[in-house]
Amino acid sequence: MPPAGGAGRYGIRPCIIARVESSIAPLLPLFERERSAGRPVVLGVLLHTAGSTYRRPGALLLIAASGEYAGLLAGGCLEGDLAQHAQEVLDSGRARLIGYDLRNPDDLIWGMGAGCEGAMRILLLRVGPEEHWQPLVTLAGALAAHEPAAVGIVAESALPAIPPGTLILTDAETVEVLPASARARLLQPELAEAVRAARQASAPGWLEIPGCRVLLLPLALPPRLLLLGGGPDAQPVADFAARLHWKVTVADHRPRYALPARFPGAERVILVRPEALSEEVELARFTAAVVMSHHLPTDLQYLRALCVNAPPYIGLLGPPARREKLLAELGTEAVRLRERLRAPVGLNLGGRSPEAIALAIVAEILAFVHKPLE
Repeated sequence: MPPAGGAGRYGIRPCIIARVESSIAPLLPLFERERSAGRPVVLGVLLHTAGSTYRRPGALLLIAASGEYAGLLAGGCLEGDLAQHAQEVLDSGRARLIGYDLRNPDDLIWGMGAGCEGAMRILLLRVGPEEHWQPLVTLAGALAAHEPAAVGIVAESALPAIPPGTLILTDAETVEVLPASARARLLQPELAEAVRAARQASAPGWLEIPGCRVLLLPLALPPRLLLLGGGPDAQPVADFAARLHWKVTVADHRPRYALPARFPGAERVILVRPEALSEEVELARFTAAVVMSHHLPTDLQYLRALCVNAPPYIGLLGPPARREKLLAELGTEAVRLRERLRAPVGLNLGGRSPEAIALAIVAEILAFVHKPLE
């Protein structure tokens, strides 16, 4: 991305605003249903926040013409009001900026008395056949392929030819519906390059060009979780992870456990010998792996494979004495593992049921994934 301070023809000045929250997985069932019926929807993008708010910039909300919505920006406090504004966007086709300020304790905003003591600005834009279903088609395709993606959205504009809601993509569909003069302006190399660079960003940011402010919105890719062992206690781990829209793979060498029907929310369930794991699974693609076969020799083989192509987070089920026994068996190979190893895996939340342990495991991985930006 061009450096701050006016680089490039348009004086691009990126400004990081928050960790990326633009997950579209919760929006997709509603989007696909409405798209199949040919009904346009409204995409809400949280642009700015101040004070205490439920979500941070980059969070998304999808609203259907019926008022049904998917995703949350305010925990349900303001979504009903946003649905009324969304109807105006659907009718006019013009994007709208909506602001809420809940910081006045004496003001029962919208008659709800939310008491959140925060403020937010939200951009509502129509997504339908006339808009080529963008930007959701681009983001949904990237999510399906688990590939980085980003879009640029004009949030504020003083230029009639480039209204708020105008999209900057890096493919052939970019701003097709705009007049040729505006299209040429927005397709300048500096802007396209900034959008491409935003694919790898860990947070959304802003571009400022004469007359416009553009939000760079990277897609939040869900973590990939590898469960090495598919016993009964792996099922609630997979279930909790699937509820968070994570991509889950379960591997086990026992045919009675390696059954897709036992893990309906998993992306993949594979039957594999532990010594052949690295031949069947690209280990480096995973965010986290949890070793939980309850079989010491098998767990040793899993850990040996993870020494070579380890994800950044590795969890091991079992007490410290079992961990030390396995690490001793690994010998010098264990050096590659120790800094990434969480053993016993999971936060100390209390509770010893399979569900409680699963919650502790998923919570620890969630905390790892969302550790503060450096």
